[in-house]
Parts: sequence; C-alpha cells; structure tokens
Amino acid sequence: MNGPVPHLARQTIRNAMTIDVEDYFQVSAFAPHIDRASWPARECRVEANVERILAILAEGNALGTFFTLGWIAERYPAMVRKIVAAGHELASHGYSHLRASDQSRAEFTDDIMRSKALLEDIGGQRVQGYRAPSFSIGPANLWALAALHEAGYRYSSSIYPIAHDHYGMPDAPRFAFYPHGTDGLLEVPITTVRLLRRNLPAGGGGYFRLLPYALSRTLMRRVNRADGQPTIFYFHPWELDPGQPRPAGVGLKSRFRHYVNLDRMERRIRALTRDFAWDRMDRIFLGRP
Repeated sequence: MNGPVPHLARQTIRNAMTIDVEDYFQVSAFAPHIDRASWPARECRVEANVERILAILAEGNALGTFFTLGWIAERYPAMVRKIVAAGHELASHGYSHLRASDQSRAEFTDDIMRSKALLEDIGGQRVQGYRAPSFSIGPANLWALAALHEAGYRYSSSIYPIAHDHYGMPDAPRFAFYPHGTDGLLEVPITTVRLLRRNLPAGGGGYFRLLPYALSRTLMRRVNRADGQPTIFYFHPWELDPGQPRPAGVGLKSRFRHYVNLDRMERRIRALTRDFAWDRMDRIFLGRP
C-alpha cells in the first residue's frame, strides 16, 4: 500500500462525525436470526432516530457524514432530504447491507453502483464516500477498493485497523492513505490509538458504549494532539434507541455487544459535540469548502 496522507495542522483539526444509517434488524450479527424477507414487515425506527441525531448535531453546531443504506433511502426519501437540507454529507453504506467479503466483485459492483445512483437521485448531491457494512474490506478482498474507484467514489471508510472476530485489518495504516496511488481512491480508516504494539479502538461503535466516556475522550484527544490527526468517529441510529424490539434467539455475546449502555448513548454524543469540533468527511479529506 502507498504512503499516508500528510498530518493536518493541529490548530485546525476538525474531527469526522459519521453515522451508519441502518435499522436495528439489519445488523450483521442478527443476520442468522432475522430473515431478510421479513425486513419490509418489521417496525422501522430509523426515521425517528435520525431526527434525534439531526437535532443533537444542530444543537452542538456539528456537521457530519451519513453513510446511508440504499434500502433505507428508497423507503424514507424525505429523511434523506432532511439530512442534506441540514448541511450534512450524504454517503453510501451500500444498498442491501451485505458484507463486501460475502460478495463477488460483480455483485459488489452492482450493489455500490445501485446505492450511489439512488442516493444521488434522492439527495440531489454527488455521493463521493462509501463505508462497507461491518468494515468488511480486508486483505482478502482489497479489490473492492479498486471497484469503488471505478464506480466513481472518491473515498472509502471501510477498514478498521484492529483485530476483531468479525472484521479488522490490524496491519493497515492507521490514518488516511491511498491504496493505489494518489490519483486513486482514498481510504480513511476508523480511528485507533497505538499502545503496547497494538491498535486500540478509539472511533466509536460498541467500544464507545462499553468504555467510560472519559477514557474514550482521552484516546481521541491523544489522536488530535499527539498524532496531529482527526478522529473518525462512527455510530448507528439504533444505538440511541434503548426501546427497540429485541429479536429472539440472539446469542449472549451479540446481545451484549448490541444492547450495552444504549440508554447512555445520547448523553455521550451530546458530550462529544461539546468536547470536540466536528465536520463532514468530504470537507476534512477532500478539501471541499
């Protein structure tokens, strides 16, 4: 892989707030227990949860990037337009929430092109960014990054440089880099902190809900101050929804990961908007004014 993007000026660092727009029943860990054919009949809570997120970000004077699932956008176009009208970046999370690692190159290309066209039609703005479901781009399918570039995407945020039982590429660069040269796609990994020869997760998700907020804040500040780099933080709308339905048959580990501290998440996101400066991925990494 080619070299990283140079450090950003410390005094101007703004962090990237990113939201993976999907509903609770579309989580990859629930796939063995929830038939895709049942999705249209299930209670969909994403609209109300996105409304809450938009209000929180507006109150905190924060902008972000919404990596939106095509399946969701197709059913809730008014929600997508509200995201755009509020000044946030609209980006792609694919159409059907299939892991990139479970698709052939032809299937993956069809999915990313379908979602890009759909989101651009609904949102009325160019879609430049993509995030793979479950960070499912790794050593075995790096062809996916070339496919994204060929499909017209300018950046991806699909690699998490940690060791994890469902995803991760711990040997990947920790900060933004060009996998195939500076005229290709930019990959922007989720934030980690290097400690004791390991990358520790510091960019949101279940780790952010599990760990004390003060620790997460310390790790993110270290990335800003010591590394001179922005934090790439992510979460999902369902993480602000402790009242969501609970599917039967889900194993203990998956239940813990999914439901731990949901009731604390909204307070923590509000705290993030007070403690850090936040902006869109395209403005931070593509130089969009």
